[in-house]
Amino acid sequence: MKRNVAGDVASSDSALLHGAREGDPRALDELVALHQSSAFRVALGILGGEADAQDAAQDGMLRALKGLAGFRGDASFRTWLLAIVANEARSMLRRRTRRRECPLDDELPGELPVGGVAGRVVLRAEVARVRALLARLPEKQRLAVQLRVDEGLSFREVGTVIGSSEGTARVNYHHGIKRIRGWLKE
Repeated sequence: MKRNVAGDVASSDSALLHGAREGDPRALDELVALHQSSAFRVALGILGGEADAQDAAQDGMLRALKGLAGFRGDASFRTWLLAIVANEARSMLRRRTRRRECPLDDELPGELPVGGVAGRVVLRAEVARVRALLARLPEKQRLAVQLRVDEGLSFREVGTVIGSSEGTARVNYHHGIKRIRGWLKE
């Protein structure tokens, strides 16, 4: 039986948002805990480096939490938050580009849960290969694929985060997947 993760997150967000707006520090902490990894992955997809992604995710989350009064509920809180984090990461990328900095470490984060050393080595190599190909995509295609695959967002939510329509998000996703599949066959 498949769980509706997006629905579970949205219902918990609603209660936590109410508490956070009332000044409950535990509600704020829970909102951060609930969305921290998603925010990091979105920022990492834009910036490529873990340290910068952590900074952008943290700054974006702080901006969102300080601006809770401005959250109208037109989109889900998660989508709104990820759009803020994506904008923060893009701003950081523009600043970095102006300063001509390069990321020092492009390693794949985290451990991969596969049995046996050989299996982990093969899986890590394949994941690294796909992540490297993903990084070659244009930004909107890369984000559409990451948000859809890693975060499980709907095309409407992906469109909100990347600043496009639902249809354009769908097209970006499909073009990105098609390109990666083509590169994998090379």
